[in-house]
Amino acid sequence: MSIDVLNETDHVVDEAEFVEISRYVLAQMRVHPQAELCIRFVDEATMTVLHEQWMDLAGPTDVMSFPMDELRPGREGEAPLEGVLGDIVLCPSVAERQAATAGHAPIEEMLLLTTHGILHLLGYDHAEPEEEREMFELQRQLLLTFLAGRGRESGA
Repeated sequence: MSIDVLNETDHVVDEAEFVEISRYVLAQMRVHPQAELCIRFVDEATMTVLHEQWMDLAGPTDVMSFPMDELRPGREGEAPLEGVLGDIVLCPSVAERQAATAGHAPIEEMLLLTTHGILHLLGYDHAEPEEEREMFELQRQLLLTFLAGRGRESGA
């Protein structure tokens, strides 16, 4: 699995940790082991431009996903498709503010956002209440099991 992490900010980012959560989520979702993913950390100015350009919404946001080959989660007994999953763009400064509001660590917020972004790349959405329940429960379970496997406690 090819996972690139690009930090274009002044924030310190443990690239290995984001590769690790990505590998975990992709494995749990039965994504082909040769799939490609890129995670970019950007500043608020860059995120604002992307948010306005692609979503027509003002200001920065926490995470955006840009799917490429429209890969979907694999199913048991079915060979997963190989290809480029896409890009996730995260804004650490927005994530830090959200973490403070939610009462958990910034790293946990960014791991949550990474999981959220991967699910979007795999076709999950939260526009409708039922979709939101499904996606948010799945991301919660993925993050909690990842953190539990590392012996970490989470407030997420």
